[in-house]
Amino acid sequence: MSSEPAPAPGDLIATAPLRGRAVQTLRDEVLERLITAVAIGEYAPGERFPSERELAATLGVGRVTVRAAIARLVERGLLRSQRGRGGGTFVVEPQSPNARGLVDQALTQAWERLLDQHEAECWLHGAIAAAAAERHTVADARFLSEQLEAYRTAASGAPAREADGALHLAIAAAAHTPTLSEVLLSLERRMHITAPVHPWGQSSGWRELESRSLQDHERLIAAILARDVVEAHEIGRRHARINMELLENARRRARGESPAGAAEGDRLASRQRLS
Repeated sequence: MSSEPAPAPGDLIATAPLRGRAVQTLRDEVLERLITAVAIGEYAPGERFPSERELAATLGVGRVTVRAAIARLVERGLLRSQRGRGGGTFVVEPQSPNARGLVDQALTQAWERLLDQHEAECWLHGAIAAAAAERHTVADARFLSEQLEAYRTAASGAPAREADGALHLAIAAAAHTPTLSEVLLSLERRMHITAPVHPWGQSSGWRELESRSLQDHERLIAAILARDVVEAHEIGRRHARINMELLENARRRARGESPAGAAEGDRLASRQRLS
């Protein structure tokens, strides 16, 4: 029998086990979530990182746990601390070997769980889009068209990202399935600190991501307004795989590899189904 003491009830994350997944402490999970948030573009380089108080409230943990995680990210070069007027903690693009090593280690250790969560996210987005196609009202249709236009005319970067989040919330509202929408939002909050706003990748790839997302959004809203349930489901599901690609590209950058193309989300999803 093992002589190791049993962990305290508050020290472990209570989640359904996945094959090969190690038990994770609360401090480990907070550190991993902050690393992932920086790596996949939830916060852009140069952007002020949320305060300890804000992160503790968002993550539902103590400030001591958050403080330790932030200190580790500063030490390894993913964040920088600035004192004095206008000071705070700011995001740094992970370029140093220390920073890239930390990102690679965190993503690799959590990879199976992250893929499982992202695959679930894709299917939930598809289901909500299908429900919106079947159940939207005339008022919903008008609002969806307005939100699509708001995304189309938004400036690159943070404005486009905010408009994207607003459009997806409008689709969820048009589905008139509060329970399903709450399940998706709950999952996304476990995955993305900034949820319901989605990660946006590296700033160098914003224009391409925004253009591709616009094409997806136009096709998705057209399918919803046409009440094409099957098409809306498929477009919504595949569009959500952009987040999988951001995740894979973050790991590739950490390893000094070239970024993946649009087919990477499909490959990852296929591998997740077969594993």
